[in-house]
Amino acid sequence: MREYIPLLMLMGFIVFNAIVMVALSQILSTRRRTAVKGAPYESGMPALGGTRARFSVKFYLVAMLFIVFDIEMVFMIPWAVEFRQLGLFGLVEMGIFILILGVGLVYLWKRGALEWD
Repeated sequence: MREYIPLLMLMGFIVFNAIVMVALSQILSTRRRTAVKGAPYESGMPALGGTRARFSVKFYLVAMLFIVFDIEMVFMIPWAVEFRQLGLFGLVEMGIFILILGVGLVYLWKRGALEWD
């Protein structure tokens, strides 16, 4: 049980620090509500349109494709770390992996999945 004492002390410090920061922000802040402060904004720009606006399915499709290809690229990091130990076998395997991703991307491109019409 003695090994966990530093961990418990760290967790206690984190909780204490969070409580103190929230309490200080409540004590020291001003509470003047104005129309400008209460208005919604997106990246510093005034909101255009309502909150119930519909997005095209193409938007979600491109977002999902980005996530899929981004996650696939994460597999290249361990390969790059172990590149010298893997040798020619690792290079060929990664070439096949990239070829499969490229074929998938070309297929999606030809099907029009990346068009913003």
